[in-house]
Amino acid sequence: MGYNWSRCRGSLALGMLLCAMSSSVGASPVQRVISLSPHATELAFAAGLGAQLVGVSQSSDYPPAAKQIERVANFKGINVDRIVALQPDLIISWPEGNPPKSLSMLKQMGYTIYPASIRHLDDIATHIRELSHYATHPEQGQKKARAFMAQLNSLKRLYQHASPVRYFYQISAKPLITMARGSWPSEVFALCGGVNVFANSPSPYPQVSVEQVLLAQPTAMFSTNANSMQVWKRWHEELPAFQHQHVWALNADWLNRATPRTLNAVRQVCDSLAQARKN
Repeated sequence: MGYNWSRCRGSLALGMLLCAMSSSVGASPVQRVISLSPHATELAFAAGLGAQLVGVSQSSDYPPAAKQIERVANFKGINVDRIVALQPDLIISWPEGNPPKSLSMLKQMGYTIYPASIRHLDDIATHIRELSHYATHPEQGQKKARAFMAQLNSLKRLYQHASPVRYFYQISAKPLITMARGSWPSEVFALCGGVNVFANSPSPYPQVSVEQVLLAQPTAMFSTNANSMQVWKRWHEELPAFQHQHVWALNADWLNRATPRTLNAVRQVCDSLAQARKN
């Protein structure tokens, strides 16, 4: 059934990525693929594996063709029995989100599992390029990987000297959760010159208080849910972001899913911070 990922050694994130890179280079085209997260599904399509997908996760809704594929996983877990019945040649996993026990079980069965872990924007192109080795026409995915990097590098050059803007990114309102430096999607904001007011939190996704946000005095505030920002209604006059109307709702799929569409999130964030710099 392919490469046994249990042979990978070293740190989890780096070891799995290096293992993916070393094995996929010598990979041959596969006929049946399963993805276990929405971002993995998008990466599979980008790599030229869309036609080979026989199972995807519940929230896989892009591209539109993904909606027609059987669901084998959701936020509660993975349907291991159904995956076995579908006899995949390749499983694209999400190590940070899929149940470790289920992934371990599939590895022990000998399935080829490609871990689509993404910490940096460059990793999106890396995964598309590596997954393309499993496609019948790898040049399609490799072309998309190059195009992604060309656009990403262009955006980096455009905003490399942008003046810093202190921002707060609200992941949820109840509880009030944000992100720290190094956590996805912090690099999107950093590329645009954003300075996270909670960058140095010891937790990757810290729960903070209203008082802490008020003390931080962010110049810009973001969320992927406009309604969730209503929590700040009574403190509008105390927050610079609201005083200058530097409050934006971002497209959740663009920002939260690490895929080629992340470039849209970068442009959306950069445009917003550019507006903040004008005041």
